[in-house]
Amino acid sequence: MAHQGLEGLPFFGEAAVARVLDWAPLMDEIESAMGALSSGLVAQPLRQMTAVPGRDAFFAAMAAAGDAIGVKVVTFFHGNAGTEIPTHQAVILLFDADNGAPVAALDGRLITEMRTAAASAAAARKLSVAKPAVVTIMGSGVQARAHAEALAVVRPCDELRLWARSEASGRAAAEAVGAVFVGDAEEAVRGADIVACTTSAKEPILLGDWLKPGAFVAAVGWNTPDGRELDDSAMRHSVIVESREAARDQSGNVRGSGCEIFAEIGEVYLGERTVPIGRTVIYDSVGVAVLDVAAAKLAYELLQGDGSLH
Repeated sequence: MAHQGLEGLPFFGEAAVARVLDWAPLMDEIESAMGALSSGLVAQPLRQMTAVPGRDAFFAAMAAAGDAIGVKVVTFFHGNAGTEIPTHQAVILLFDADNGAPVAALDGRLITEMRTAAASAAAARKLSVAKPAVVTIMGSGVQARAHAEALAVVRPCDELRLWARSEASGRAAAEAVGAVFVGDAEEAVRGADIVACTTSAKEPILLGDWLKPGAFVAAVGWNTPDGRELDDSAMRHSVIVESREAARDQSGNVRGSGCEIFAEIGEVYLGERTVPIGRTVIYDSVGVAVLDVAAAKLAYELLQGDGSLH
């Protein structure tokens, strides 16, 4: 990365990020970054959360340092749901890994959206059946739509289902992604080869008894370290996480169930841990900083390549 003084520090908004980030290369970058994390090549403290007094809101800082150095500062304002203002808003700062100089700032909202879904799709690419008959999306928000799009890149299916607690928003989301809306959660999940849980639920909305043997579940909804999307029976399957430390501190599914963690996803990518064929897999994601920094670094390099810095 080239040195930039603060006076000339480039800022790239969401439109610029959207222009250069594509699912497949982002998945490859994330797979590499998660391997580096599990190899100890990335330093990453736990996400630092600060409650905003008088609001249903948090402010967080997420830093990672490896072959790229960066920090995401992000707000979670749950009261923004249903308005024109996103619930998650963020800025990512990148620094030169050789000399520590700041090199760029990027809008982090779309990066957060895409890196989350891309990480799930990369894990599905490694751990799910190659030709799923049914993929189910649980939820109707930004992540529901992003997961439908990202999973379609690596695991196109015969039938795409979508369930949401709100029928109105669920039907709208289903129409947007080309899914069939299913009003009953159990009916939506039974028989699915891949399930993406993308809700803000604080109580389980997916029960392990509904899961098809050998199913792959990506659980990415997060609403405090005590909120859960999956029940104890689901969490008795092979649980894969981004980081053991982060999951034990911040995953409501892991904390609430007291489950055993089978592996970090980086260990799976590196071949250090192998999931036996036919196992039902729970990929439980809290979202970690190395994902943001890797995605931002990729976007920055692509923006350099298309002449946006000149």
